Amino acid sequence: MSSETVERPAGAAGAIHKGAPGRWLALAVLVLAVLLVAVDATVLGLATPFLSEDLRPSGSQLLWIGDVYSFVIAGLLVSMGSLGDRVGRKKLLLSGAVAFGALSVLAAYATSPEMMIAARALMGVAGATLMPSTLALIRNLFPDPKERSLAVGIWGAMASAGAAVGPVVGGFLLEHFWWGSVFLINLPVMAVLVLVGIKLLPESRNPAPGPWDLPSVGLSLVGMVGVVYCVKELAAHGMRGETALAGVVGVLALVVFVRRQLTLRAPLLDMRLFHHRGFSGAVLADLLTILGLSGLVFFLSQFLQLVQMREPLEAGLAELPAAVGAVSAGLVAGVVARRSSVRTVVAGGLAAVGLALAALTLLEAGTGYPVLGAVLLVVGVGAGFSFTVTADVILSSVPKEQAGAAAAVSETAYELGAALGIALLGSLVTGVYRDFTTPAGVPDAAAAAAHESLGGAFESTAGLPDGVSAALLSSAREAFVDGLRIASGVGAAVLLAAAVAAWYLLRGQRLEGGVAERGAGDGR
Repeated sequence: MSSETVERPAGAAGAIHKGAPGRWLALAVLVLAVLLVAVDATVLGLATPFLSEDLRPSGSQLLWIGDVYSFVIAGLLVSMGSLGDRVGRKKLLLSGAVAFGALSVLAAYATSPEMMIAARALMGVAGATLMPSTLALIRNLFPDPKERSLAVGIWGAMASAGAAVGPVVGGFLLEHFWWGSVFLINLPVMAVLVLVGIKLLPESRNPAPGPWDLPSVGLSLVGMVGVVYCVKELAAHGMRGETALAGVVGVLALVVFVRRQLTLRAPLLDMRLFHHRGFSGAVLADLLTILGLSGLVFFLSQFLQLVQMREPLEAGLAELPAAVGAVSAGLVAGVVARRSSVRTVVAGGLAAVGLALAALTLLEAGTGYPVLGAVLLVVGVGAGFSFTVTADVILSSVPKEQAGAAAAVSETAYELGAALGIALLGSLVTGVYRDFTTPAGVPDAAAAAAHESLGGAFESTAGLPDGVSAALLSSAREAFVDGLRIASGVGAAVLLAAAVAAWYLLRGQRLEGGVAERGAGDGR
Protein backbone atom coordinates (compact mmCIF):
# COMPACT_ATOMS: atom_id res chain seq x y z
CA MET A 1 0.00 0.00 0.00
CA SER A 2 1.24 3.41 -0.84
CA SER A 3 0.87 6.38 1.40
CA GLU A 4 1.80 9.31 -0.81
CA THR A 5 0.13 12.57 0.09
CA VAL A 6 -1.92 14.10 -2.70
CA GLU A 7 -1.13 17.80 -2.43
CA ARG A 8 -3.59 20.41 -3.57
CA PRO A 9 -2.44 23.36 -5.67
CA ALA A 10 -0.58 26.11 -3.84
CA GLY A 11 -2.92 28.26 -1.85
CA ALA A 12 -5.68 25.71 -1.79
CA ALA A 13 -7.42 25.18 1.53
CA GLY A 14 -6.13 22.28 3.59
CA ALA A 15 -2.63 21.99 2.12
CA ILE A 16 -0.02 21.37 4.81
CA HIS A 17 3.61 22.16 4.05
CA LYS A 18 6.76 21.42 6.01
CA GLY A 19 7.30 24.10 8.62
CA ALA A 20 3.72 25.38 8.44
CA PRO A 21 1.98 25.71 11.81
CA GLY A 22 -1.11 24.04 10.32
CA ARG A 23 0.43 20.61 10.77
CA TRP A 24 0.10 20.90 14.56
CA LEU A 25 -3.53 21.93 14.26
CA ALA A 26 -4.07 18.97 11.95
CA LEU A 27 -2.45 16.75 14.59
CA ALA A 28 -4.96 18.07 17.15
CA VAL A 29 -7.77 16.82 14.91
CA LEU A 30 -6.13 13.42 14.49
CA VAL A 31 -5.77 12.89 18.22
CA LEU A 32 -9.49 13.61 18.61
CA ALA A 33 -10.09 10.42 16.59
CA VAL A 34 -7.76 8.54 18.94
CA LEU A 35 -9.60 10.03 21.93
CA LEU A 36 -12.93 8.94 20.48
CA VAL A 37 -11.90 5.29 20.27
CA ALA A 38 -9.93 5.25 23.56
CA VAL A 39 -12.77 6.73 25.59
CA ASP A 40 -15.25 4.24 24.17
CA ALA A 41 -12.99 1.28 24.94
CA THR A 42 -12.50 2.25 28.60
CA VAL A 43 -15.98 3.32 29.68
CA LEU A 44 -17.42 -0.12 28.96
CA GLY A 45 -15.58 -1.69 31.90
CA LEU A 46 -17.28 0.69 34.35
CA ALA A 47 -20.69 0.21 32.76
CA THR A 48 -20.48 -3.60 32.82
CA PRO A 49 -22.11 -4.15 36.26
CA PHE A 50 -25.04 -1.85 35.38
CA LEU A 51 -25.38 -3.31 31.90
CA SER A 52 -25.40 -6.82 33.40
CA GLU A 53 -28.27 -6.00 35.75
CA ASP A 54 -30.37 -4.49 32.96
CA LEU A 55 -29.69 -6.73 29.95
CA ARG A 56 -28.86 -9.87 31.97
CA PRO A 57 -26.26 -11.31 29.57
CA SER A 58 -24.76 -14.73 30.18
CA GLY A 59 -21.07 -14.94 31.07
CA SER A 60 -20.21 -15.73 27.44
CA GLN A 61 -22.38 -12.88 26.15
CA LEU A 62 -20.74 -10.49 28.61
CA LEU A 63 -17.31 -11.39 27.24
CA TRP A 64 -18.56 -10.90 23.68
CA ILE A 65 -19.93 -7.46 24.60
CA GLY A 66 -16.48 -6.63 25.92
CA ASP A 67 -14.38 -8.02 23.09
CA VAL A 68 -16.39 -8.19 19.83
CA TYR A 69 -15.58 -4.52 19.21
CA SER A 70 -11.85 -5.20 19.26
CA PHE A 71 -12.23 -8.45 17.30
CA VAL A 72 -13.94 -6.68 14.41
CA ILE A 73 -11.49 -3.77 14.45
CA ALA A 74 -8.53 -6.15 14.41
CA GLY A 75 -10.01 -8.10 11.52
CA LEU A 76 -10.76 -5.03 9.39
CA LEU A 77 -7.89 -2.61 10.09
CA VAL A 78 -5.69 -3.76 7.22
CA SER A 79 -8.67 -3.78 4.88
CA MET A 80 -9.73 -0.29 5.91
CA GLY A 81 -6.16 0.96 5.58
CA SER A 82 -6.25 -0.25 1.98
CA LEU A 83 -9.65 1.39 1.44
CA GLY A 84 -8.24 4.66 2.79
CA ASP A 85 -5.46 4.43 0.21
CA ARG A 86 -8.11 4.32 -2.51
CA VAL A 87 -10.73 6.83 -1.38
CA GLY A 88 -8.53 9.12 0.72
CA ARG A 89 -7.69 8.87 4.42
CA LYS A 90 -9.36 12.15 5.33
CA LYS A 91 -12.60 11.07 3.68
CA LEU A 92 -12.50 7.66 5.37
CA LEU A 93 -11.63 9.18 8.76
CA LEU A 94 -14.50 11.67 8.73
CA SER A 95 -17.03 9.17 7.34
CA GLY A 96 -16.04 6.68 10.01
CA ALA A 97 -16.46 9.28 12.73
CA VAL A 98 -20.03 10.01 11.63
CA ALA A 99 -20.87 6.30 11.56
CA PHE A 100 -19.22 5.77 14.95
CA GLY A 101 -21.39 8.46 16.51
CA ALA A 102 -24.60 7.07 15.02
CA LEU A 103 -23.80 3.53 16.19
CA SER A 104 -23.00 4.83 19.67
CA VAL A 105 -26.66 5.87 19.89
CA LEU A 106 -27.71 2.34 18.88
CA ALA A 107 -25.53 0.85 21.65
CA ALA A 108 -26.87 3.34 24.20
CA TYR A 109 -30.45 2.22 23.62
CA ALA A 110 -29.80 -1.52 23.25
CA THR A 111 -32.58 -3.60 24.80
CA SER A 112 -30.99 -7.08 24.74
CA PRO A 113 -27.53 -8.69 24.91
CA GLU A 114 -27.81 -9.65 21.26
CA MET A 115 -28.59 -6.07 20.23
CA MET A 116 -25.66 -4.77 22.28
CA ILE A 117 -23.26 -7.29 20.73
CA ALA A 118 -24.46 -6.31 17.23
CA ALA A 119 -24.07 -2.61 18.01
CA ARG A 120 -20.56 -3.13 19.36
CA ALA A 121 -19.63 -5.17 16.28
CA LEU A 122 -20.84 -2.40 13.96
CA MET A 123 -18.96 0.15 16.07
CA GLY A 124 -15.89 -1.99 15.42
CA VAL A 125 -16.43 -1.61 11.67
CA ALA A 126 -16.63 2.17 12.07
CA GLY A 127 -13.67 2.23 14.46
CA ALA A 128 -11.56 0.35 11.93
CA THR A 129 -11.99 3.24 9.50
CA LEU A 130 -10.61 5.72 12.04
CA MET A 131 -7.38 4.26 13.32
CA PRO A 132 -5.26 3.45 10.20
CA SER A 133 -5.71 7.03 9.00
CA THR A 134 -4.22 8.70 12.05
CA LEU A 135 -0.68 7.29 12.11
CA ALA A 136 -0.33 7.32 8.32
CA LEU A 137 -1.33 11.01 8.21
CA ILE A 138 1.16 11.77 11.01
CA ARG A 139 3.89 10.11 8.90
CA ASN A 140 3.03 12.47 6.03
CA LEU A 141 2.47 15.59 8.14
CA PHE A 142 5.80 15.30 9.99
CA PRO A 143 8.71 14.35 7.68
CA ASP A 144 11.22 15.57 10.28
CA PRO A 145 12.01 12.55 12.54
CA LYS A 146 12.30 14.51 15.80
CA GLU A 147 9.04 16.35 15.17
CA ARG A 148 7.44 13.04 14.25
CA SER A 149 8.63 11.48 17.52
CA LEU A 150 6.96 14.29 19.44
CA ALA A 151 3.81 13.98 17.32
CA VAL A 152 3.65 10.22 17.95
CA GLY A 153 4.21 10.89 21.66
CA ILE A 154 1.29 13.34 21.70
CA TRP A 155 -0.80 10.83 19.76
CA GLY A 156 -0.04 8.09 22.29
CA ALA A 157 -0.53 10.46 25.22
CA MET A 158 -3.99 11.34 23.95
CA ALA A 159 -4.88 7.66 23.76
CA SER A 160 -3.82 7.37 27.39
CA ALA A 161 -5.70 10.54 28.28
CA GLY A 162 -8.78 8.94 26.77
CA ALA A 163 -8.22 5.98 29.07
CA ALA A 164 -8.22 8.46 31.96
CA VAL A 165 -11.11 10.65 30.85
CA GLY A 166 -13.32 7.69 29.92
CA PRO A 167 -13.64 6.12 33.39
CA VAL A 168 -13.94 9.46 35.20
CA VAL A 169 -16.59 10.89 32.89
CA GLY A 170 -18.23 7.49 32.64
CA GLY A 171 -18.30 7.17 36.43
CA PHE A 172 -19.94 10.58 36.73
CA LEU A 173 -22.55 9.67 34.11
CA LEU A 174 -23.27 6.29 35.73
CA GLU A 175 -23.95 7.95 39.07
CA HIS A 176 -26.39 10.45 37.54
CA PHE A 177 -27.83 8.74 34.45
CA TRP A 178 -28.40 5.26 33.01
CA TRP A 179 -25.61 3.07 31.60
CA GLY A 180 -26.40 3.97 27.99
CA SER A 181 -25.16 7.51 28.62
CA VAL A 182 -21.54 6.30 28.55
CA PHE A 183 -21.88 5.71 24.82
CA LEU A 184 -23.46 9.09 24.14
CA ILE A 185 -20.31 10.92 25.24
CA ASN A 186 -18.91 9.94 21.83
CA LEU A 187 -21.25 12.36 20.08
CA PRO A 188 -19.68 15.75 21.01
CA VAL A 189 -16.18 14.43 20.27
CA MET A 190 -17.36 13.14 16.91
CA ALA A 191 -19.00 16.47 16.09
CA VAL A 192 -15.83 18.46 16.80
CA LEU A 193 -13.70 15.97 14.85
CA VAL A 194 -15.87 16.21 11.74
CA LEU A 195 -16.48 19.96 11.76
CA VAL A 196 -12.85 20.90 12.40
CA GLY A 197 -11.34 18.06 10.37
CA ILE A 198 -13.14 19.16 7.20
CA LYS A 199 -11.20 22.44 7.33
CA LEU A 200 -7.80 21.40 8.71
CA LEU A 201 -6.90 17.90 7.55
CA PRO A 202 -5.07 17.46 4.24
CA GLU A 203 -6.18 14.61 2.02
CA SER A 204 -3.77 11.69 1.74
CA ARG A 205 -4.15 8.83 -0.72
CA ASN A 206 -2.29 6.56 -3.08
CA PRO A 207 -2.46 8.16 -6.54
CA ALA A 208 -2.35 4.70 -8.19
CA PRO A 209 -3.95 2.17 -5.81
CA GLY A 210 -4.58 -1.39 -6.81
CA PRO A 211 -8.04 -2.94 -6.58
CA TRP A 212 -9.56 -3.43 -3.12
CA ASP A 213 -9.42 -7.21 -2.88
CA LEU A 214 -12.70 -8.32 -1.30
CA PRO A 215 -11.65 -11.98 -0.80
CA SER A 216 -8.68 -10.76 1.27
CA VAL A 217 -11.01 -8.57 3.34
CA GLY A 218 -13.19 -11.57 4.14
CA LEU A 219 -10.24 -13.85 4.86
CA SER A 220 -8.66 -11.41 7.35
CA LEU A 221 -11.94 -10.92 9.21
CA VAL A 222 -12.86 -14.62 9.35
CA GLY A 223 -9.32 -15.56 10.35
CA MET A 224 -9.00 -13.06 13.20
CA VAL A 225 -12.43 -13.69 14.68
CA GLY A 226 -12.19 -17.47 14.31
CA VAL A 227 -8.83 -17.81 16.04
CA VAL A 228 -9.63 -15.49 18.93
CA TYR A 229 -13.07 -17.04 19.43
CA CYS A 230 -11.41 -20.46 19.65
CA VAL A 231 -8.93 -19.24 22.27
CA LYS A 232 -11.68 -17.64 24.35
CA GLU A 233 -14.02 -20.62 24.28
CA LEU A 234 -11.20 -23.13 24.87
CA ALA A 235 -10.11 -21.35 28.03
CA ALA A 236 -13.66 -20.87 29.33
CA HIS A 237 -15.34 -24.19 28.42
CA GLY A 238 -12.67 -26.58 27.19
CA MET A 239 -12.45 -28.19 23.76
CA ARG A 240 -15.79 -28.62 22.04
CA GLY A 241 -16.72 -29.38 18.45
CA GLU A 242 -17.69 -25.84 17.48
CA THR A 243 -14.62 -24.43 19.26
CA ALA A 244 -12.24 -26.66 17.31
CA LEU A 245 -14.08 -25.88 14.06
CA ALA A 246 -13.77 -22.13 14.65
CA GLY A 247 -10.05 -22.46 15.36
CA VAL A 248 -9.37 -24.58 12.28
CA VAL A 249 -11.38 -22.25 10.02
CA GLY A 250 -9.63 -19.21 11.48
CA VAL A 251 -6.12 -20.62 11.01
CA LEU A 252 -6.88 -21.79 7.46
CA ALA A 253 -8.33 -18.37 6.59
CA LEU A 254 -5.19 -16.61 7.84
CA VAL A 255 -2.90 -19.01 5.96
CA VAL A 256 -4.83 -18.44 2.74
CA PHE A 257 -4.80 -14.68 3.43
CA VAL A 258 -0.99 -14.63 3.73
CA ARG A 259 -0.52 -16.76 0.63
CA ARG A 260 -2.90 -14.55 -1.32
CA GLN A 261 -1.04 -11.37 -0.27
CA LEU A 262 2.20 -12.85 -1.60
CA THR A 263 0.66 -13.34 -5.04
CA LEU A 264 -1.34 -10.10 -5.44
CA ARG A 265 0.15 -7.20 -7.39
CA ALA A 266 -1.41 -4.76 -4.91
CA PRO A 267 -1.90 -6.69 -1.63
CA LEU A 268 -3.90 -5.41 1.32
CA LEU A 269 -0.81 -6.08 3.45
CA ASP A 270 2.75 -6.22 2.11
CA MET A 271 4.14 -9.24 3.96
CA ARG A 272 7.71 -8.16 3.15
CA LEU A 273 7.42 -5.56 5.91
CA PHE A 274 7.90 -8.37 8.43
CA HIS A 275 11.35 -9.17 7.01
CA HIS A 276 12.59 -6.11 8.93
CA ARG A 277 13.59 -7.47 12.34
CA GLY A 278 13.02 -4.15 14.12
CA PHE A 279 9.56 -3.77 12.56
CA SER A 280 8.55 -7.30 13.62
CA GLY A 281 9.96 -6.80 17.12
CA ALA A 282 8.08 -3.52 17.57
CA VAL A 283 4.78 -5.06 16.41
CA LEU A 284 5.22 -7.99 18.83
CA ALA A 285 6.00 -5.61 21.70
CA ASP A 286 2.88 -3.56 20.87
CA LEU A 287 0.62 -6.59 20.87
CA LEU A 288 1.88 -8.00 24.16
CA THR A 289 1.93 -4.65 25.97
CA ILE A 290 -1.71 -3.98 25.16
CA LEU A 291 -2.62 -7.61 25.85
CA GLY A 292 -1.47 -7.27 29.43
CA LEU A 293 -3.02 -3.84 29.88
CA SER A 294 -6.48 -4.51 28.43
CA GLY A 295 -7.16 -7.63 30.45
CA LEU A 296 -6.01 -5.87 33.61
CA VAL A 297 -8.10 -2.72 33.14
CA PHE A 298 -11.26 -4.57 32.07
CA PHE A 299 -11.36 -6.80 35.15
CA LEU A 300 -9.84 -4.36 37.61
CA SER A 301 -12.86 -2.11 37.04
CA GLN A 302 -15.13 -4.94 38.16
CA PHE A 303 -12.82 -5.65 41.12
CA LEU A 304 -13.02 -2.04 42.30
CA GLN A 305 -16.81 -1.88 41.99
CA LEU A 306 -18.08 -5.37 42.82
CA VAL A 307 -15.41 -6.62 45.22
CA GLN A 308 -14.30 -3.42 46.95
CA MET A 309 -17.76 -1.83 46.49
CA ARG A 310 -16.56 1.54 45.17
CA GLU A 311 -18.95 3.89 43.40
CA PRO A 312 -18.44 4.19 39.60
CA LEU A 313 -16.87 7.65 39.79
CA GLU A 314 -14.55 6.57 42.60
CA ALA A 315 -13.56 3.47 40.58
CA GLY A 316 -12.81 5.66 37.57
CA LEU A 317 -10.65 8.02 39.62
CA ALA A 318 -8.86 5.02 41.16
CA GLU A 319 -7.63 4.01 37.70
CA LEU A 320 -6.14 7.44 36.92
CA PRO A 321 -2.52 6.59 37.88
CA ALA A 322 -2.20 4.27 34.87
CA ALA A 323 -3.18 7.04 32.47
CA VAL A 324 -1.05 9.65 34.23
CA GLY A 325 1.99 7.38 33.98
CA ALA A 326 1.33 6.58 30.31
CA VAL A 327 0.84 10.24 29.32
CA SER A 328 4.00 11.34 31.13
CA ALA A 329 6.12 8.52 29.71
CA GLY A 330 4.74 8.93 26.19
CA LEU A 331 5.69 12.60 25.96
CA VAL A 332 9.35 11.97 26.86
CA ALA A 333 9.77 8.50 25.33
CA GLY A 334 11.34 9.76 22.11
CA VAL A 335 13.95 11.83 23.97
CA VAL A 336 14.81 8.96 26.32
CA ALA A 337 15.10 6.47 23.43
CA ARG A 338 17.51 8.78 21.60
CA ARG A 339 19.70 9.29 24.67
CA SER A 340 19.80 5.57 25.55
CA SER A 341 18.50 3.09 22.98
CA VAL A 342 15.24 1.85 21.57
CA ARG A 343 15.61 -1.63 23.00
CA THR A 344 16.43 -0.32 26.49
CA VAL A 345 13.24 1.76 26.58
CA VAL A 346 10.95 -0.88 25.05
CA ALA A 347 12.33 -3.88 26.96
CA GLY A 348 12.44 -1.85 30.17
CA GLY A 349 8.83 -0.77 29.71
CA LEU A 350 7.66 -4.31 29.09
CA ALA A 351 9.56 -5.57 32.13
CA ALA A 352 7.99 -2.85 34.29
CA VAL A 353 4.48 -3.86 33.21
CA GLY A 354 5.33 -7.52 33.80
CA LEU A 355 6.63 -6.89 37.33
CA ALA A 356 3.56 -4.78 38.16
CA LEU A 357 1.27 -7.59 37.02
CA ALA A 358 3.34 -10.04 39.08
CA ALA A 359 2.62 -7.90 42.15
CA LEU A 360 -1.11 -8.45 41.55
CA THR A 361 -0.68 -12.18 42.19
CA LEU A 362 -0.74 -11.14 45.87
CA LEU A 363 -4.04 -9.27 45.44
CA GLU A 364 -6.69 -9.67 48.14
CA ALA A 365 -10.24 -8.37 48.38
CA GLY A 366 -9.10 -5.92 51.04
CA THR A 367 -5.89 -4.76 49.33
CA GLY A 368 -5.41 -1.06 50.07
CA TYR A 369 -5.47 1.61 47.41
CA PRO A 370 -1.83 2.75 47.83
CA VAL A 371 -0.72 -0.66 46.56
CA LEU A 372 -3.22 -0.67 43.69
CA GLY A 373 -2.36 2.92 42.76
CA ALA A 374 1.37 2.18 42.70
CA VAL A 375 0.84 -0.89 40.50
CA LEU A 376 -1.29 1.09 38.06
CA LEU A 377 1.26 3.90 37.89
CA VAL A 378 4.08 1.48 37.03
CA VAL A 379 1.91 -0.21 34.41
CA GLY A 380 1.13 3.17 32.84
CA VAL A 381 4.76 4.32 32.74
CA GLY A 382 5.98 1.03 31.27
CA ALA A 383 3.26 0.92 28.62
CA GLY A 384 3.73 4.60 27.76
CA PHE A 385 7.44 4.14 27.06
CA SER A 386 7.01 0.89 25.15
CA PHE A 387 4.01 1.74 23.00
CA THR A 388 5.18 5.24 21.99
CA VAL A 389 8.67 4.14 20.94
CA THR A 390 7.45 1.07 19.06
CA ALA A 391 4.93 3.21 17.13
CA ASP A 392 7.79 5.53 16.13
CA VAL A 393 9.97 2.55 15.12
CA ILE A 394 7.17 1.06 13.03
CA LEU A 395 6.61 4.32 11.13
CA SER A 396 10.29 5.05 10.58
CA SER A 397 11.23 1.50 9.59
CA VAL A 398 9.44 1.75 6.24
CA PRO A 399 9.54 4.21 3.35
CA LYS A 400 6.98 7.00 3.32
CA GLU A 401 5.02 5.31 0.55
CA GLN A 402 4.41 2.30 2.83
CA ALA A 403 3.31 4.29 5.88
CA GLY A 404 -0.30 3.20 5.38
CA ALA A 405 0.61 -0.48 5.56
CA ALA A 406 2.86 0.10 8.58
CA ALA A 407 0.16 2.08 10.40
CA ALA A 408 -2.43 -0.63 9.72
CA VAL A 409 -0.12 -3.33 11.11
CA SER A 410 0.61 -1.22 14.21
CA GLU A 411 -3.06 -0.63 14.90
CA THR A 412 -3.92 -4.27 14.21
CA ALA A 413 -1.39 -5.30 16.84
CA TYR A 414 -2.93 -2.80 19.28
CA GLU A 415 -6.51 -3.93 18.74
CA LEU A 416 -5.70 -7.65 18.57
CA GLY A 417 -3.75 -7.25 21.80
CA ALA A 418 -6.77 -5.62 23.42
CA ALA A 419 -9.07 -8.39 22.19
CA LEU A 420 -6.73 -11.18 23.24
CA GLY A 421 -6.15 -9.53 26.61
CA ILE A 422 -9.83 -9.66 27.44
CA ALA A 423 -10.32 -13.07 25.80
CA LEU A 424 -7.32 -14.90 27.28
CA LEU A 425 -7.09 -13.32 30.72
CA GLY A 426 -10.85 -12.89 30.90
CA SER A 427 -11.41 -16.54 30.12
CA LEU A 428 -9.03 -17.49 32.93
CA VAL A 429 -10.92 -15.27 35.37
CA THR A 430 -14.27 -16.65 34.19
CA GLY A 431 -13.09 -20.27 34.27
CA VAL A 432 -11.79 -20.01 37.85
CA TYR A 433 -14.82 -17.99 38.97
CA ARG A 434 -17.36 -20.55 37.78
CA ASP A 435 -15.86 -23.25 40.00
CA PHE A 436 -16.73 -21.59 43.31
CA THR A 437 -18.72 -23.63 45.81
CA THR A 438 -22.35 -22.62 46.18
CA PRO A 439 -23.32 -22.09 49.84
CA ALA A 440 -26.14 -24.17 51.31
CA GLY A 441 -29.63 -22.75 50.93
CA VAL A 442 -29.16 -21.11 47.51
CA PRO A 443 -31.84 -22.18 44.98
CA ASP A 444 -30.64 -23.82 41.77
CA ALA A 445 -31.80 -20.92 39.56
CA ALA A 446 -29.99 -18.35 41.71
CA ALA A 447 -26.86 -20.52 41.82
CA ALA A 448 -26.82 -20.85 38.03
CA ALA A 449 -27.12 -17.06 37.60
CA ALA A 450 -24.42 -16.45 40.21
CA HIS A 451 -21.97 -18.74 38.42
CA GLU A 452 -22.37 -16.88 35.13
CA SER A 453 -20.69 -13.66 36.31
CA LEU A 454 -19.99 -11.62 39.42
CA GLY A 455 -22.68 -9.16 38.35
CA GLY A 456 -25.06 -12.11 38.07
CA ALA A 457 -24.21 -13.10 41.64
CA PHE A 458 -25.36 -9.70 42.89
CA GLU A 459 -28.55 -9.95 40.85
CA SER A 460 -29.28 -13.48 42.13
CA THR A 461 -29.24 -12.41 45.80
CA ALA A 462 -32.59 -10.64 45.43
CA GLY A 463 -35.09 -12.34 47.73
CA LEU A 464 -32.54 -14.53 49.51
CA PRO A 465 -32.19 -14.45 53.32
CA ASP A 466 -29.47 -12.05 54.50
CA GLY A 467 -27.18 -14.82 55.75
CA VAL A 468 -27.43 -16.86 52.56
CA SER A 469 -27.00 -13.74 50.40
CA ALA A 470 -23.85 -12.69 52.27
CA ALA A 471 -22.36 -16.19 52.02
CA LEU A 472 -23.06 -16.35 48.28
CA LEU A 473 -21.48 -12.96 47.61
CA SER A 474 -18.47 -13.80 49.76
CA SER A 475 -17.83 -17.04 47.84
CA ALA A 476 -18.32 -15.30 44.48
CA ARG A 477 -15.95 -12.43 45.34
CA GLU A 478 -13.29 -14.81 46.62
CA ALA A 479 -13.47 -16.85 43.41
CA PHE A 480 -13.27 -13.70 41.26
CA VAL A 481 -10.15 -12.51 43.11
CA ASP A 482 -8.61 -15.98 42.75
CA GLY A 483 -9.17 -15.80 38.99
CA LEU A 484 -7.75 -12.28 38.81
CA ARG A 485 -4.59 -13.39 40.64
CA ILE A 486 -4.02 -16.30 38.26
CA ALA A 487 -4.66 -14.13 35.19
CA SER A 488 -2.21 -11.53 36.52
CA GLY A 489 0.46 -14.19 36.92
CA VAL A 490 -0.02 -15.42 33.35
CA GLY A 491 0.07 -11.84 32.05
CA ALA A 492 3.27 -11.15 34.01
CA ALA A 493 4.99 -14.22 32.52
CA VAL A 494 4.00 -13.22 28.98
CA LEU A 495 5.23 -9.64 29.37
CA LEU A 496 8.54 -10.60 30.98
CA ALA A 497 9.17 -13.04 28.13
CA ALA A 498 8.27 -10.28 25.67
CA ALA A 499 10.79 -7.97 27.35
CA VAL A 500 13.54 -10.52 26.71
CA ALA A 501 12.41 -10.96 23.08
CA ALA A 502 12.31 -7.18 22.53
CA TRP A 503 15.86 -6.82 23.92
CA TYR A 504 17.15 -9.11 21.16
CA LEU A 505 14.81 -8.18 18.30
CA LEU A 506 15.31 -4.42 18.68
CA ARG A 507 19.10 -4.36 18.95
CA GLY A 508 20.59 -1.80 16.59
CA GLN A 509 17.34 0.18 16.26
CA ARG A 510 17.72 3.97 16.37
CA LEU A 511 15.29 6.86 16.14
CA GLU A 512 18.02 9.24 14.94
CA GLY A 513 17.27 10.46 11.43
CA GLY A 514 13.94 8.64 11.42
CA VAL A 515 15.37 5.34 10.12
CA ALA A 516 16.87 2.22 11.62
CA GLU A 517 20.61 2.02 12.12
CA ARG A 518 22.51 0.27 9.31
CA GLY A 519 22.31 -3.45 9.79
CA ALA A 520 19.28 -3.27 12.09
CA GLY A 521 17.01 -4.99 9.64
CA ASP A 522 19.35 -7.57 8.24
CA GLY A 523 19.52 -9.83 11.26
CA ARG A 524 22.90 -8.67 12.56
